[in-house]
Amino acid sequence: MRLRIASWSFILFTLVFLVVKDGSARKIGITTERDNQVKLVTYDLHQSAAEDLALNNIMQVEGTDLKMKTEAAEEEDDDDHDDHHKHKEKDDEDSDDEDEDDDDEDDHKKKGKHYSKNEHDKDEHKKFIMDPELNVFFTPKDLYVGKTMPIYFAKRNSSTSPKFLPREEAEQIPFSSKKLSSLLKFFSLPKHSPQAQAMKYTLKNCEIEPMEGETKFCATSLESLLDFARYLFGSNKQFKVLTTTHLTNTTVLLQNYTIREVKEISVANVLGCHPMPYPYAVFYCHSQKSDVNLYEMLVEGDNGGKVHAAAICHMDTSMWDSDHVSFRVLHVAPGTSPVCHFFPPDNLVWVPSPAANP
Repeated sequence: MRLRIASWSFILFTLVFLVVKDGSARKIGITTERDNQVKLVTYDLHQSAAEDLALNNIMQVEGTDLKMKTEAAEEEDDDDHDDHHKHKEKDDEDSDDEDEDDDDEDDHKKKGKHYSKNEHDKDEHKKFIMDPELNVFFTPKDLYVGKTMPIYFAKRNSSTSPKFLPREEAEQIPFSSKKLSSLLKFFSLPKHSPQAQAMKYTLKNCEIEPMEGETKFCATSLESLLDFARYLFGSNKQFKVLTTTHLTNTTVLLQNYTIREVKEISVANVLGCHPMPYPYAVFYCHSQKSDVNLYEMLVEGDNGGKVHAAAICHMDTSMWDSDHVSFRVLHVAPGTSPVCHFFPPDNLVWVPSPAANP
């Protein structure tokens, strides 16, 4: 009898243990899944924004006054950040001397500054000395098969890039700088974090009124992006998307590339969409009424890597700011030469499909 009671006690204890263990496992599993989602949502926006120097300059070319936007965003935060910066400056002074040499070496490796010693001329050598991301500008004179020039092609891991939300979900989340505080709480981001500043940067850029002749829209879902393209090109027309794509794996972001193929695409209207730093996918899309030529080309790097690149040339630069970085890179002045640039990977160029026209 005692053995029978002991056996039932053991069985009951075992069942209770398994239930508790299963509940704990489920709790751990749910917590891990939630943590993974938070990590995915709160990816390093600061790093994404820092890698977008070329994008900022391209958006300036496309007609967006980022300087005004950035200053407006920073002006509001000056009071909030004064104490934060004072404490940070002291720490930075102590570590600057030690880290400067290491940082320079790391940047050279990361950004691919191991280039050929046989540059074609001094101008190309100077362009290598500049920020690597600025090596996206060129002129129409460079557009011929066999031309070799230094080009910076960013490369990102698509698996860690933010994804579009379904329209229904995106529309339930406020997209306004006035709601930034509640958004930061929603995404569990500290107010003074780099991620918070990147979010504010995106919201402010999306809220600036379009310039004269510009049509703009920030797409927070794939459906809204497609709707905007239909609005721009016409609901009865089809369209296609061009983008810059790495055809081979390479870790060298800046190197000499030789043009192997070049093709001009004749279209009356172009819609450029640039990814913005945000917890989920947001694209800054705009179209500017101006004289432009669009190109697709195949380029091959010194290391054998190939890139299918999309590029655009702005033919009239007479009204551009004379301080724009593209003029310093190309050694030209406003109105004296067209300015061309490659689109970074992850940027989308929408054009009406000629085959779909009646």
